[in-house]
Amino acid sequence: MIIETRGIGKTFGSVLALREVSMGVEEGRVTCVLGDNGAGKSTLIKILSGVHRHDAGTFLVDGAEVRFASPREALDRGIATVYQDLAMIPLMSVWRNFFLGSEPRKGLSFDVAKAKKVAREELRAMGIDIRDVDQPVGTLSGGERQSVAIARAVHFGARVLILDEPTSALGVKQAGVVLRYIARARDRGLGVVFITHNPHHAYPVGDRFLLLNRGTSLGEYGKADITREELTTLMAGGAELDELAHELGREL
Repeated sequence: MIIETRGIGKTFGSVLALREVSMGVEEGRVTCVLGDNGAGKSTLIKILSGVHRHDAGTFLVDGAEVRFASPREALDRGIATVYQDLAMIPLMSVWRNFFLGSEPRKGLSFDVAKAKKVAREELRAMGIDIRDVDQPVGTLSGGERQSVAIARAVHFGARVLILDEPTSALGVKQAGVVLRYIARARDRGLGVVFITHNPHHAYPVGDRFLLLNRGTSLGEYGKADITREELTTLMAGGAELDELAHELGREL
């Protein structure tokens, strides 16, 4: 287990944002965190990525308790987060965005030839077909930009890749592109945390599913324990929620 949370919680003044949430992230596995707006997904990933510190519970990395003071500390432990805005500059080239903030050097100069070569090779290794790494990243589709961000995180040593709603603004075809690269990151041995509100995107690539509702956990399930239809029902709530959770052998 790379990452584990045990009963983790977070408050902002009088607002309880997260309460007693437990989850695990393993190498070569995708953990999907599902919930509607306000469910606590953003608060959870900000704790995992070092933006916020938890107020309750235990957060472990490689079995040792941690309390990150900054995103840099999380990144140093191999936890990389790709947010919805992707932190890319549209008018800059693909290769320039790939190395933004971590430019390879040749003496005192930016080693442009190396940057282009490495970006091209890393994208190819992930199965990403970018015709010209000199083209502005803003000319790529949404799915292609997400795939570049994933390849960049993998190249810079991520062991855990946290993806914040990577398919939310994409059409069916482009969402499929991103899901394919999530699966490839998993197959390369990364632990992936896939944040989404869409069970139809989560289920094909997910190995485990954590459901959040108003800051509390509705349970964490392995793929063998829950169908896509049951997952959708749990997210939707309704009168059958308690009955379904009982059938699945989980306490809400």
